[in-house]
Amino acid sequence: MELGSLQRRYIDFTSALFREGFLDNQYTQLQQLQDESNPEFVLEVVTLFFEDSEKLLNELSRTLDQQVVDFKKVDAHVHQLKGSSASIGAQRVKNVCMAFRNCCEERNQEGCLRWLQQVRQEYFLVKSKLETLFRLEKQILAAGGSVPVLCFLWPTHVETLSV
Repeated sequence: MELGSLQRRYIDFTSALFREGFLDNQYTQLQQLQDESNPEFVLEVVTLFFEDSEKLLNELSRTLDQQVVDFKKVDAHVHQLKGSSASIGAQRVKNVCMAFRNCCEERNQEGCLRWLQQVRQEYFLVKSKLETLFRLEKQILAAGGSVPVLCFLWPTHVETLSV
């Protein structure tokens, strides 16, 4: 595929991620920390997020499947997942975690199990979308181009900065 076409796909796809609320400006800030000395910084941070999140989701399942649920432990795991989601800009995961924590406070096991399903769904959606984004980045670099840096000033306005 032609370089210009790949870059346009990247811009369109990334814009959709922000517009649809999958990502917020924290992700843009994370990208700004990446430079020539650490060109895979974002990929490394997001990969750690994936690994940690899957462990937390499995631990949440185990904890909620107990006869007597330790809601403080559930809340601690959800709080950790919310924080790591917020740190990479995974806005929809973070938002679902906030609602999940309310259910933990109510000590509602059934409700927590429903929110766990919702968190899993949002997590796997954002994971899939970010993996697609990283594949597009690799294709652009393999074609000899540079990945466009997007600056989201507000939800309906995007500027492309050259690198």
